[in-house]
Amino acid sequence: MADLSLYRNIGIFAHVDAGKTTTTERILKLTGKIHKLGETHEGESTMDFMDQEAERGITIQSAATTCFWKGHRFNVIDTPGHVDFTVEVYRSLKVLDGGIGVFCGSGGVEPQSETNWRYANDSEVARLIFVNKLDRMGADFFRVVEQIKNVLGAKPLVMTLPIGREDDFVGVVDVLTKQAYVWDSTGNPDNFTVSEVPADMVDQVNKYHDELVETAVEQDDDLMMAYMDGETPSMEDLKRCIRKGTINLSFFPTFCGSAFKNKGMQLVLDAVVDYLPNPTEVQPQDMTDPETGEPTGETATVAVEEPFRALAFKIMDDRFGALTFIRVYSGKLNKGDTILNSATGKTERIGRMVEMHANDRNELAGCQAGDILAFVGMKNVKTGHTLCDPNHPCTLEPMIFPEPVISIAVAPKDKGASEKLGNALSKMIAEDPTFIVETDEDSGETILKGMGELHLDIKVDILKRTFGVELVVGKPQVAYRETITKAVEDSYTHKKQSGGSGQFGKIDYRIRPGEPGSGYKFSSTVVGGNVPKEFWPAIDKGFKSMLDEGTLAGYPVLDVEVELYDGSFHAVDSSAIAFEIAAKGAFRQSIPKAAPQLLEPIMKVDVFTPEDNVGDVIGDLNRRRGMIKDQEAGATGVRVKADVPLSEMFGYIGSLRTMTSGRGQFSMEFSHYMPCPANVSEKVIEEAKARKAAAKK
Repeated sequence: MADLSLYRNIGIFAHVDAGKTTTTERILKLTGKIHKLGETHEGESTMDFMDQEAERGITIQSAATTCFWKGHRFNVIDTPGHVDFTVEVYRSLKVLDGGIGVFCGSGGVEPQSETNWRYANDSEVARLIFVNKLDRMGADFFRVVEQIKNVLGAKPLVMTLPIGREDDFVGVVDVLTKQAYVWDSTGNPDNFTVSEVPADMVDQVNKYHDELVETAVEQDDDLMMAYMDGETPSMEDLKRCIRKGTINLSFFPTFCGSAFKNKGMQLVLDAVVDYLPNPTEVQPQDMTDPETGEPTGETATVAVEEPFRALAFKIMDDRFGALTFIRVYSGKLNKGDTILNSATGKTERIGRMVEMHANDRNELAGCQAGDILAFVGMKNVKTGHTLCDPNHPCTLEPMIFPEPVISIAVAPKDKGASEKLGNALSKMIAEDPTFIVETDEDSGETILKGMGELHLDIKVDILKRTFGVELVVGKPQVAYRETITKAVEDSYTHKKQSGGSGQFGKIDYRIRPGEPGSGYKFSSTVVGGNVPKEFWPAIDKGFKSMLDEGTLAGYPVLDVEVELYDGSFHAVDSSAIAFEIAAKGAFRQSIPKAAPQLLEPIMKVDVFTPEDNVGDVIGDLNRRRGMIKDQEAGATGVRVKADVPLSEMFGYIGSLRTMTSGRGQFSMEFSHYMPCPANVSEKVIEEAKARKAAAKK
């Protein structure tokens, strides 16, 4: 039986380019998992094993690995930083107990770090902070600490201080023990000396040490009283308090260093052992009712003696077959056991279990609470499904994924490719819940939907290279929506006589706009049995089934309330189907009267630009119908935040690079839907009509 107190399930997350993957590589090197270091910028890192990752120097899939440090077992997940792949971060945080947030010493708190931090707050994950790249031009540890306070609203607890800056960065001072760790210039992580604090830093170290102790003792009333009476707390007590405060999210121990130059990493690994929770110290996952999705009040306590419960958090296809990544919350499981998938109600026998190291694997004979591992060849398991003991069925809190905002039409170049395309897409949908594939019934085209241009770009690239499917790609389409702006009271009668029993249903109803984001609501205030209760669900179903296709341009309809207030029925001819047809006819008849309106997705855009180009960038965003929200100057440039319609953002990276001589960067994520201006609406509706007409031919 493994000791769960020696387990640490951690994730490493940050903004693109803050150095997450390099940090993970260093952890693997220090823990003896790999012997040659691979560099991301040379396309050789261990964790970025997809071709697309090596080429673009970014992480797309979260990769899992296991390593050991000072007798503790680390299950590490390296997550992507790019906003189009935040679903990977979200689902990794869901199953982790702790994390390391990596921030770039010169870039500071960047847009994606904010999103990831928000996800981690939602999942209540305890975190350490590692300010990386302190050897870079413009790196400033103290500025980043201020940003963590101001931008993230978090409380950093400074644990190490940098010795030297930029090129002169040689090591760190451990604030707790007041010892200096200095590395030599060979780049070997083991070549360091521990010495006294440099004379010019003594005052600074004392100041931060006092702050550290004061913050730590707040976690224990008795210690705090003793400290106020002048007693110095012991090292054990301090560490215990820091651990307690980290786990209850009172503060975040903050470290500094340079992963690339191998400086400061050991202290971070020690901190994972000392301060991050083991699986039993984390709030247990809630169980939910599979029918309603509401919490049942029970939790999946992390313990080996409980019944088996696990969450499938990621599906990946590789050369050995389908891998389902599992986080085991309770119980244990051996090879050959049978488990129940509570989402599908089907049982499956476990054939092979493997422990992952990026894309290598070790076969396992069993697993237990706290483990993160992969099952090979599972069928019908999707991300977010609960796997459990067949005698103790349960459902763990499911994952919620954002809706895609952008789509492209694709067609295979030849007949041979179309069969391959179907197989490839079904594998890719299983791997990525934010990637959706539909067939346009009118035109017969295959539509790919995703979170952004880069997301779909990479999907098309994977289809071409991994699956050998050549595609013709159409231009990106925006996921517009429709809504109504005026309340309408109306009546509709469905009547059909054709020998034998006919069909009859009459409904009197009101349709009115709902609150933004409220979706569709149906209510009935019919009294006296004019429309019998058993027909209400059919009327609801009829209206609901029409929401997928609005009357303006055929886009889904949002935020509509329908109230049934009267009607009449026929003792023989009325049936559920008659009332359902009446509701469908009523929708077609009344929505055009309710002043329908087109809505467009608005993106939260965050642009980083050198100071000289700010005017051009803002002017350009204004031309794209953008609303500038905020701009703040940093050490190396200015960040401009704006809300911009997605339809105006296609190909933006090209314009931005031209304006800023290649130095600008931007990220965007979906924010909300807003009404379209009349001229845009007209154009979209015209295009929709033209598409329909072309499809009919």
